Amino acid sequence: MWKSFNKKIWLTTITLILLTNLLITYQTEKVSAGSYSGNDLALAILANQSVLVSSSYTDKDLSGFRQGKVLSSLGIMTPTNGPTFALLSTGIAGAVPVTSNTVNPGEERGSWFAGGKYGTPRDQATLTMTLTVPPYMHYLYYDAQFFSTEVPEYKGSQYNDKFTATINSPSNGITTYVIDINSGDFILTSRDIPGTGFNIFATSGNPDGVSWVDMTPRTPGADAGATALITRENPVSPNEQITVTFDIIDVGDNQFDSAVFIDNIMFSGFAKTEILARKTAQDTNGAYLESNDTIKYTVTISNTGTAAQNNNLGNEFEDIIPINTTYVPGSATATSGTIDYSNGKIIWNGGVPAQSSVALTFDVTVNQSLINGTIISNQGNVYWDSNEDGTNDATELTDDPAVDDGIDKDGDGETDDDDPTKLTVFSFEPPSIVTEDFSDDTTGEKATQSYYGRPWFETNKGTSGSVFEVASSYHYSTAKSFKTKIRSSGGTRYWNYTLSQLNSDMIWWEAWFACGNTSEASDLYLDFKNIAGNNIARIKFEYIHEGTAQPTDWVLRLYYMNPAGGWTRLNSDFQGGYLYNGWYKIRIEKNGANDINYYLYRSGVGLVDSETDSQLSAPFSNFARIEWYNTKNPVVCPMFFWDEHRVGLIS
Repeated sequence: MWKSFNKKIWLTTITLILLTNLLITYQTEKVSAGSYSGNDLALAILANQSVLVSSSYTDKDLSGFRQGKVLSSLGIMTPTNGPTFALLSTGIAGAVPVTSNTVNPGEERGSWFAGGKYGTPRDQATLTMTLTVPPYMHYLYYDAQFFSTEVPEYKGSQYNDKFTATINSPSNGITTYVIDINSGDFILTSRDIPGTGFNIFATSGNPDGVSWVDMTPRTPGADAGATALITRENPVSPNEQITVTFDIIDVGDNQFDSAVFIDNIMFSGFAKTEILARKTAQDTNGAYLESNDTIKYTVTISNTGTAAQNNNLGNEFEDIIPINTTYVPGSATATSGTIDYSNGKIIWNGGVPAQSSVALTFDVTVNQSLINGTIISNQGNVYWDSNEDGTNDATELTDDPAVDDGIDKDGDGETDDDDPTKLTVFSFEPPSIVTEDFSDDTTGEKATQSYYGRPWFETNKGTSGSVFEVASSYHYSTAKSFKTKIRSSGGTRYWNYTLSQLNSDMIWWEAWFACGNTSEASDLYLDFKNIAGNNIARIKFEYIHEGTAQPTDWVLRLYYMNPAGGWTRLNSDFQGGYLYNGWYKIRIEKNGANDINYYLYRSGVGLVDSETDSQLSAPFSNFARIEWYNTKNPVVCPMFFWDEHRVGLIS
């Protein structure tokens, strides 16, 4: 679209010039990638090089102007006009790849050119150009894209490197445009900008604060970001000389680097229509979308240019109602123009004045009996006039931010903006079984689990005196397990459940676990509690000094609590019923209205013991947590590993 637009503008200009017997001649100078002088930087980004009167470039690099560079490509960066673009940086421009163990500027822990880590002067690069506005030209345009390693951790702080574009026009005054990480323009993360040097990820998976980084994608862990490509418009007057200044500077420190892509400085005789379309969806019945719920769609059509979009022949907006939904009659509204529903499609006709917007809304209901995971998506089309000839020649798709599904797919710490090109919601029916096998959790951290975006399980972590975390060193049949090593000094630890998120109650619970002998007295209690804190069931692992293999001659017994207040033993198939080294599965299961079944399995053998007893003080409904604790404080504390943890559910 840009190239077509440029050609139309210049064809019009040439025609006007010929009609008035004016002649402008210029030669296109070739600029090689890798150069950095002010003149080369200017020539690399001007659509018409003949408008350049003079240029200058300065930066704070003590070793030779490495903060500015002419490039032909860099990762996702490609010229928007011609063969080259310019990159200005607070580090070394175009320093790729970024790694965590070097001292080259361009990385997250980049060094600095002058002034020290927090001193002055700040790292800064400035390109200044004096340009002559051609005859009949009234607007200056340029393309820019800003990259920074200060997002996401320093968003909202004083560490906000700035890109500033200043246009000084004698007839129109000074106009300034600023981008920093607090400007709201950052919509891309490290994952979206490969090959730029800003596609970096915290090696810990947590980008908070100063992090060691590398280029291995992690979710979460994205440790840099960028704006989308932005085009800005500035008023000028024909034949005057204007000054254009592009400046990037470190703010707050000289350590975290940023860069700005600049290209396609061009003049136009016309104000430009520029259409953006955004779309959101809201489940009017509650937080989670289910069959028969109502979705309210809101579409905003914005004209960011200074020329009006008129109501031309044909529709200005069309949106087919998504599959698996039904339009709510009479729900379509518009702040201006006319909106209607016909043959499965929303249709809008109208104009959008310069620098204003129109809002459209309509409702649909989700059809019945959809299976879990049904995806409902749709995208509208805006038809608009890009060259002011009275015909809608351009199409803009609605940019649909994803509904908040609770899942952070892109690693940016947010759960409501994972897919900027498609609206996705989920139909939901309660599952019969949910599983937490810890394979997608971070080693050494707490465990969490969701079902289609609904979080239903979360642990806390260990304290001094206890280990309570995800482990990868020992597991049953999956990639990871959950390790527990609890002393009385470590306090009570928790597995927390929110089965109400699944519209369900527990009917059985099971988990594989590994255990072994130890060298002194120890125990481990698991108390199954409801929301009110009452006991549903209790399990006890107790070490008894009855073994013969010194020094690990304390062997393990397993018990459950019966309603009379006594402990009833579950035995393995080993002599004495002890649980020697190996993997076992414990299962508790609701049996009718008042009883509980207890099962013990051993890997490679199967069921080795079972008991049925009356329930404790609370039924299985409203299951909320398991409390883990030890009544003893052993010097050598036995370790348990837990894997393939599953919960059976009833809606």
